[in-house]
Amino acid sequence: MIKKIISGLCLLFSVVSFAQEGTSSPYSFYGIGDVRFKGTIESRSMAGIQVEQDSIHINLDNPASFSNLKLTTFTVGGTYNLTTLKNESSSEKAKRTTFDYLAVGLPMGKLGVGFGLVPYSSVGYKINSYTTEPGDVSSRDYGSGGMNKAFFAASYKLLPQLNFGASVDYNFGTIETTNLQFVNGVSTGSRELNKADLSGVNFTFGAMYQAKLAKKLTLFSSLSYRFESKLASRNTRNIATISYSSGYDYSIVQTEGDDSSRKNLTLPGELKFGLGIGESKKWLVGAQVISASKGDLENTYNAAPNVSYEKAMKYSVGGYFIPNYGAFSGYFKRVVYRAGLKYEETGLVVNSESIKDKGFSLGLGLPITGSFSNVNFGFEFGKRGTTSAGLIQENYAKFSVGLSLNDRWFVKRKYD
Repeated sequence: MIKKIISGLCLLFSVVSFAQEGTSSPYSFYGIGDVRFKGTIESRSMAGIQVEQDSIHINLDNPASFSNLKLTTFTVGGTYNLTTLKNESSSEKAKRTTFDYLAVGLPMGKLGVGFGLVPYSSVGYKINSYTTEPGDVSSRDYGSGGMNKAFFAASYKLLPQLNFGASVDYNFGTIETTNLQFVNGVSTGSRELNKADLSGVNFTFGAMYQAKLAKKLTLFSSLSYRFESKLASRNTRNIATISYSSGYDYSIVQTEGDDSSRKNLTLPGELKFGLGIGESKKWLVGAQVISASKGDLENTYNAAPNVSYEKAMKYSVGGYFIPNYGAFSGYFKRVVYRAGLKYEETGLVVNSESIKDKGFSLGLGLPITGSFSNVNFGFEFGKRGTTSAGLIQENYAKFSVGLSLNDRWFVKRKYD
């Protein structure tokens, strides 16, 4: 049954990941868009903490985790995002529904492998600037697309307490941005269409270690590093003359030939380190720090004099609690309760203001009776950006749901 589910959802996800508009943030104009959270709903519900060597959940955060799996594991997740965007004088609401990840993990003794598809970044903004004065210029800007990554990871359990792993990611995607300009009182205007086709490969190495501190107390740790890598951007620019109606619907009058160029971007390197303490399958409290280099993600169509980039940092604390993992009665005794807090410096600087993201999260892991599988729910609330310096503040609420399904594959039959 799980094989049929994986086949169907892989096909669905591969189609939706190209078509979805995964963000409503005006900040997604810059770089390669909004960089998405890289982890499962279980991890997001703890603000990104995932340091325990889990045997039934996939860890997308560290490739060294796959040798911990005891069963073939399939996971998929999605999010419904409600955002209020506001400046000093007005506000607007936006909502998006997105697929977040799809992955499979296969245990092979001391070796474990995993593969999947994860959206890396999203572009999805609409900005209107209208005036009513004759001769003034009104404009509309909007963008869509983003970048996905297909990954393959492998890890080896060198010691019962120590794993090493590595992953290779193939990054690919398309970003389209459009700028429309109209002169009030004139029936024609201009359209600039930019398209960037992105592709590249990057590598990540990781390690996980745990040590017994007491009979019911264990120290967990996780370390991973993603190397800086090149990202090829094949850019196409097209200028057209347009006519438009009073509702700003437009049609093309005349178009010029495409202007093509190529630019090599640099994906930032990223170091992650996490520590946790707790009793396995009972409780865990942990903290994680992520440090990312500045990289070079400015493209020909989104360079701006008021925008720069800096080193990114993220700090998280979180954990989980299970009343009684092995309870035979009382369903809610086996439910996993999760929570976390985060503070992030995103690395984007606009009008000399560093764009920061602060939030807290809650989650529930509901076991599916008669199996090791579970349904996970996550709730995240936070604030990104500021209304200072003429910028936009985003107040968001994200509601996520995911499946973690387990099955036993490659079992040799003892009887015919």
